[in-house]
Amino acid sequence: MTLMRNLTLSTAFVALSTGAALAGGHADCGDGRLNIIGNEFPAIQTVAAAAQACAGDGAEANLTSEHQTLNVAGMTGNPAEYTTAIVANSSIVALINEDVIQPLDDLVAEFGQDIPKQQLITVDGKVMAVAFMANAQHLVYRADVLQQIGAEVPTSYEEVLDAAAKIREAGIMEYPVGGAYAAGWNLAQEFTNMYIGTGGSFFEPGTAQVSINNAQGVEALEMMKALSEYMNPDYLTHDSNATSAEWEAGNVALMNMWGSRTGVLMDDEGSEAVVYENTKVGGPLTVGDSGTPATTLWWDGWTVAKNISDEDAATTFKAMKAGVSSDILNDETMSQAVWLMDGFEPAPVNEGVLASVAAGSTPYPMVPFQGLLHTALGDNIADFLQGNESAEQTLADIEAAYTAAATENGFLQ
Repeated sequence: MTLMRNLTLSTAFVALSTGAALAGGHADCGDGRLNIIGNEFPAIQTVAAAAQACAGDGAEANLTSEHQTLNVAGMTGNPAEYTTAIVANSSIVALINEDVIQPLDDLVAEFGQDIPKQQLITVDGKVMAVAFMANAQHLVYRADVLQQIGAEVPTSYEEVLDAAAKIREAGIMEYPVGGAYAAGWNLAQEFTNMYIGTGGSFFEPGTAQVSINNAQGVEALEMMKALSEYMNPDYLTHDSNATSAEWEAGNVALMNMWGSRTGVLMDDEGSEAVVYENTKVGGPLTVGDSGTPATTLWWDGWTVAKNISDEDAATTFKAMKAGVSSDILNDETMSQAVWLMDGFEPAPVNEGVLASVAAGSTPYPMVPFQGLLHTALGDNIADFLQGNESAEQTLADIEAAYTAAATENGFLQ
């Protein structure tokens, strides 16, 4: 296995300003199978519903927050249970490493010649996914609460801490900060954001040798712990869904949240008017003095399983293409994401993602061993946050866990 793959990410972050189209409407998608595995937020629910409508009776979708623990196993069999996985920068790497998705070049040539090149995700020169939306985490805040304490909209995590202290002191909220800090994938993602924001590098240049046990790693962990002091005591169980529920309940005034989730927070369902009318989005936050946004840019896209028949592959490709056509855009769906198809009109709910793009935020690292580091992070950071270990010991544990996994997988000797 090669150490570093040639990964091309010419996707949404170019298309955002061009409004590139995924042309073609819903049509007969053939008689093959369609079975989708993906995350469960509204934009993906919209895509899956449109794809299933094209594929017809028998088309299935399993949309769940646990998709990343299910997709490889569900695509390993022959035939694969799932004919497509909806993925992002990070999750496609595991599917490529396990050889469970197929290059799309032939399918693009036959059925997708009108798909703009910048939406084709290429790995080692082969098309492996089609991107349909951009995403990033950014500030979400309660404008009325900030007004009560006389604070400006935070642009840094230091300013978030200052505002949180004032909110607590004023007796407005005991735990005014939210975040998807659930131990595991979510917690690792928050560290990834924060570490990038410190200006740190994950690996020694040109190698798979991890390099996070340093001053930047300590800085990232210490900021996460400082924020956790203003979070619900059960924060280590709060994924994006639980954090969003806390927001809609009126318990949170400041959080770093996915742009794809903010539409739900800003609509008039699930919360009182004082909450949704005052829910606003800001840009990506910074930490320290590096000037680098403490967030990651993502694309979401779809793949086609390798271990399926040609008929199933053709139906899946055509159905997923229909699922991300401009036909899905309407008054209800327009605000669900920063869509990459013609006809997308940005709304206030999209401003956080667009601000993240404009700020030059870093794409999530698409290297084959990043997932191993992500797992090691998610398994070990809670020890520090709970006061069981020093930051340095936690970082050493993470590096040891990663090194063992990377050696086992052939990335290190």
